[in-house]
Amino acid sequence: MNIDPFPKPFSCKEKPSIDYPCSWLYKVIGLDEEALRRAIEIVIGDKDVLITRSNTSSGGKYCSLNVEFVVEDEETRLRYYQHLKNHAAVKVVM
Repeated sequence: MNIDPFPKPFSCKEKPSIDYPCSWLYKVIGLDEEALRRAIEIVIGDKDVLITRSNTSSGGKYCSLNVEFVVEDEETRLRYYQHLKNHAAVKVVM
């Protein structure tokens, strides 16, 4: 049996295969939970969305929320990502 001791690392240039429509989860991080919830409501609009608490930093300065909803296609998924990322209340989107 010949096993490669140095497997090739994952390349970010490889585009994942995603079947749309699908449920998508963003993790949104910011300083204030209520401001994050308002930002999500503004960006996502009237879509059916599930928002759950994810984590709070040990010092209590940052909090994160999971935001899950159905995206219809890649363009829509990336557009929501950009709008969340650009909102003043949001520090990081994953």
